[in-house]
Amino acid sequence: MICSALMLRANTSGVPPAEPVMVNGSTPAQPAHDCGGEPCDAVARGLLAFFDRRPKGLDTNGRACIDCHMPTDSFQLAPASVEARFRLLQARRRFNPGADDPLFRPVDANDFRVNGEAANDFTNLRQSALIRIPFALPPNIRLIDPATNQPSSETEVDVWRSVPTVNDVALTGPDDGIRWGRGPNPTGGYQMDGRITTLQEQAAAAFITHAQATSEPLPQLLNDLASFQRVLFTSQRVRAMADALREGSVPVPDADGPLTVLEEQGKAVFARACSQCHGGPGQSTPQATPTAPPAPVVRFHTILTQCPRPVDTMTPARFVLAPCAPPLARLARTYEIALSVPTQTPGGLLPAGAKVRRVSSDPGRALITGFVGGPPALDDWDKFDVPGLRGIARTAPYFHNNSAATLEEMVDHYIEFFKRVRANAVPGGPVPPIATTDGVHFDRAPTPEERAALIAYLRKL
Repeated sequence: MICSALMLRANTSGVPPAEPVMVNGSTPAQPAHDCGGEPCDAVARGLLAFFDRRPKGLDTNGRACIDCHMPTDSFQLAPASVEARFRLLQARRRFNPGADDPLFRPVDANDFRVNGEAANDFTNLRQSALIRIPFALPPNIRLIDPATNQPSSETEVDVWRSVPTVNDVALTGPDDGIRWGRGPNPTGGYQMDGRITTLQEQAAAAFITHAQATSEPLPQLLNDLASFQRVLFTSQRVRAMADALREGSVPVPDADGPLTVLEEQGKAVFARACSQCHGGPGQSTPQATPTAPPAPVVRFHTILTQCPRPVDTMTPARFVLAPCAPPLARLARTYEIALSVPTQTPGGLLPAGAKVRRVSSDPGRALITGFVGGPPALDDWDKFDVPGLRGIARTAPYFHNNSAATLEEMVDHYIEFFKRVRANAVPGGPVPPIATTDGVHFDRAPTPEERAALIAYLRKL
């Protein structure tokens, strides 16, 4: 059924159309293909490739795109679906020892670094729907051996991230929003850390890293997959908005559709509290809004979802971020870093090259650039790109590590996040741009009383 619906969207089967029938001496108008600005034959091939577990010539491990971007999960991966597939696989193996599910490959097992192709501990995948992302450590960053508390000889590190939806990718990726101070992709990109520039590059990386292809995929295959993904949308309203933007039509239709009174209230809260980061048509573009202060928010953020999370030392606590669950907390590692620039610390100013230690379950863009130091908002430590929010009600759980199970938990995290921003602001100093609409007042944060309205609007996206 899914295949049929998507094929109808492309309005092509790859088979040459029949010759038109003459009526009263003239040829009737043919229905226009509707492929969202993409070549219809490429969309059709991309659909088939998305489901293909044995793409010709790549010698993969049997995984298809759909194994991690499950159509039944809005093209992402949810813990409940992973666990259901694992239990079904075990049941099948009672009667057929050779039964297989390509989602469970050693490359995404907890013990892959130790046991290689014999690895079989899928705890991170089963409990949190996280997959393994390997990174080569930058020259100025080393891992600390927990047994000796000394720098280890490791040259790579694994971080564990959720699988984002590929719906609405036509509205995301690099954009014209606020620039970051360094590349790659200083105006955003694909993947959670914005490290990839195009959908083709993203697909190629997935083939090599997660499907373990032994050769590079051909450009046509990558182009076809990109074309297919660019016609995936969470709703017809979002599709219509994307079509208008692509064609330069005005006015651009509102993708929200009719809203109730509560949803309208939530939309106003979203515009004030969220849109300075989740701006633009894909809601993934940091931008200076008409009421934003002179200093806009930065391009890449830390939203304190890594583990461990900050704990307020004041009594009573001014903010209380939900602690990481044990399965996520144990993913934290200690890093020794040679600072990239002079950096002010509680103990004084440290010169560039001075070594410091930081703990994180996922240092984000710092694993790409190695740039750590300077004012906290401007280094790459723990920084991620801004994801799109369309269809968010159908893509639980949330954040880069699936640490918020519900929209309620996600909104509660941001309420505490804004409290921490205020608690850490310099007394009498400027208000951080992320927390103010006028540069003077802490007035962006959603209040507990606005929680229900904001959640109602998020469910409508």
